[in-house]
Amino acid sequence: MPSIFSRIVAGEIPCYKVAETDEFLAFLDVNPVVKGHVLCIPKQEVDYIFDLDDDLFTRLHLFSKRVAKGLKQVCPCRKIGVAVVGIDVPHTHIHLMPLNNPGDLNFGHHITMQPDEMADLAARIAAAIQ
Repeated sequence: MPSIFSRIVAGEIPCYKVAETDEFLAFLDVNPVVKGHVLCIPKQEVDYIFDLDDDLFTRLHLFSKRVAKGLKQVCPCRKIGVAVVGIDVPHTHIHLMPLNNPGDLNFGHHITMQPDEMADLAARIAAAIQ
């Protein structure tokens, strides 16, 4: 059965898209840890990040870097944190999160954002990504 992320890629489930290429998609996490929490995924469904071939692995990280630079412009912070957990969804994904303190990278804590806030934020991040 396709992962929820593959269903997003296929357009079966909507998302708050911030960037897309032929190979990759970046969108806001609907259960964010912090405002601006973005997920970067390969469109190809591979469960474990270290099972990606070397070229795809590298391109995913370069795509994530480009997204992170735009994200930092829209969500002022000290740094963009990067995490790969890979437990909840069996589809490789990189978490990008604006951080001001080490405790901001806490997957046990989530914030609530309204759909209009999410849509506005996604549009602003998308506009900032070069």
